[in-house]
Amino acid sequence: MTVKLIRNAYEAGLTMTAVLLSWGAALALEGTAGLHTDVLVLAVALTLTLASTQRTADTRRRLISLVLLPATAAVSIFVGRLLASHYATGAAVYTAGMALAIWIRRYGPAATKAGTLIALPLVALLVVPGPALPREAQSGLVTWGWSALIGAMACGSVWLVQSLGDRFGPWRPDPAPDPPSRRSRLNPRPSTRMALQMVAGIATAFVLGNLLFDDHWPWVVLTAYVAASGNRGRTDVLRKGIERLAGACAGTLLAAGVAAVGATGHTAVALMFATLAVALWLRPLSYAYWAAGMTCALSLLLGYFGQDAASLLPTRLEGIAVGAVLSVVSAWWLLPVPKRREPGATRPAVA
Repeated sequence: MTVKLIRNAYEAGLTMTAVLLSWGAALALEGTAGLHTDVLVLAVALTLTLASTQRTADTRRRLISLVLLPATAAVSIFVGRLLASHYATGAAVYTAGMALAIWIRRYGPAATKAGTLIALPLVALLVVPGPALPREAQSGLVTWGWSALIGAMACGSVWLVQSLGDRFGPWRPDPAPDPPSRRSRLNPRPSTRMALQMVAGIATAFVLGNLLFDDHWPWVVLTAYVAASGNRGRTDVLRKGIERLAGACAGTLLAAGVAAVGATGHTAVALMFATLAVALWLRPLSYAYWAAGMTCALSLLLGYFGQDAASLLPTRLEGIAVGAVLSVVSAWWLLPVPKRREPGATRPAVA
């Protein structure tokens, strides 16, 4: 266990180094181009989620990421604008994009990795979307062109840090072999089943999120996606939903303690990065640690943007609980995937 914790700390250190490098580049870009603070959020979110997907990637995969991630990041900005102006249409487009990212897994490992890259910016969009920001912070949000540039910067930061780590660091990642290519005997295929489950879960999350939580609908949608992604069976989805809710409860208590201290400004930013580092370190042990860290970090981030984060924590827990229930219901009763792992049932590396 001690060796595992040390190894986890090393991997978390690499990821946070890439995150800070991307954040610093975005900070310089923000000041030079007169952009809004959300470019920093986008840079951190994309780098954080991209790092784990690229850890064992070869040069060809990294070059594909350098093309695909900026493009999908730019498209995600249009989706975000659509959600803000025409919620129903934006929700439909978002749901279709997430379903597509899962459905194409049927075409093998390369398509699976491409689907992950398609999903990354859409997940990042839910971290702090425009509608969730205070009204005074919604002007001047990042455009599609700057978003594409931020995506390229995230790729470059991850590539640079991980390459240097592999060359000079004490450990190299153990490459994960691609699953054998074989046609599933299930009909419909697991990828189709999971795509349909995702459509049902996310679409319902958009409806209930808007009805019950107004501008805070992203918490419902994000949980519905995270718990159902990489579906390895009904028990797996139930476990992830419980871990996310338990972690969010712990993160709520932690965030309440931070709020009581009154950390603001640069102190809040430093605490946010420290929380993310600890959450990354403990994430391989249980997803609950990651959920707790993300809940606390998002609370600090919303507080930085001027929202009363402490008062929103109970609402966030309610949204997470609703999203978890939706993912479990769709996984258990809509074309459930057998527990035995099938092609296309890969575990996600995002959120």
